[in-house]
Amino acid sequence: MKRAHLLAAVLALCCLAGCGADPHAPAAESPSPAGAPSAETAPQAEGEEQPTRIAVRADGCEIVYELGRSAAAQGLCAQLPLTVEVEDFSTNEKIFYPPRELEVADAPLAEGGRGVLAYYAPWGDVVLFYGPFDGSGQLYELGRAVSGEGDIEALSGSVTISVWGEERGER
Repeated sequence: MKRAHLLAAVLALCCLAGCGADPHAPAAESPSPAGAPSAETAPQAEGEEQPTRIAVRADGCEIVYELGRSAAAQGLCAQLPLTVEVEDFSTNEKIFYPPRELEVADAPLAEGGRGVLAYYAPWGDVVLFYGPFDGSGQLYELGRAVSGEGDIEALSGSVTISVWGEERGER
């Protein structure tokens, strides 16, 4: 558990160093530190509930995101299923607007690149990153892609977002 707290502290410091930068501007891709747990490899504590996964689908593409445990991530999940228009923004992201604003008080700041699902609070849009980006004090991580992240850039027009597995009676 100490390792997870140390990683969170390092990530928070990195985000603070990039405060004031345009959150929608591309940045150089930075590799993850060797041995750092990812959403796919992080060990799960015994008895801990499985993280919620959501799927973004359009034209044969499916991107599956594992959501964090913040109120913002759970607030997005509570609005599903959704069919929304996804728009291009900058050279590294797609965006859409959920029907209701998300509560960001306990959400971690977003950083990284391809596969990050984030919420830009000032505009109220959800961001699907397919390239590197600079962090911002107002860009919050909702989750990370666990599959299909290579399809994010191809998304356009209407997409359907649902809790992954619900269409099969799972959750």
